[in-house]
Amino acid sequence: MISIEKEDRPWGRFFVLHDEPQYKIKRIEVEPGHRLSYQYHNSRSEVWSIVSGEAIITINGLEGEYNVGKAVIIPQGTKHRIQNNGNEKLIFIEVQTGTYFGEDDIVRIEDDYNRT
Repeated sequence: MISIEKEDRPWGRFFVLHDEPQYKIKRIEVEPGHRLSYQYHNSRSEVWSIVSGEAIITINGLEGEYNVGKAVIIPQGTKHRIQNNGNEKLIFIEVQTGTYFGEDDIVRIEDDYNRT
């Protein structure tokens, strides 16, 4: 039996689709006008694949526009953020690889919702 874990956030929500010791896969939904923290991770790398909507992705201070079919690789320790700059829900698939995938591996540099 497959169990999908859902967590709501101020910017939208995510669903854990698959969780293994070597990797984790999430579906992440960002509501229009919202963005995730500017952050990095000490224990994992990520690959983001846009499946719906439009995004502005910041990698180490450099912004780029991404839409459906585009992907970005985020190495461990790289500062990153994604923002929904469209009028529809932004949906992307996140594949995490590394040694630890807990939410407490998020090191927030800047956050619109005053989370630490």
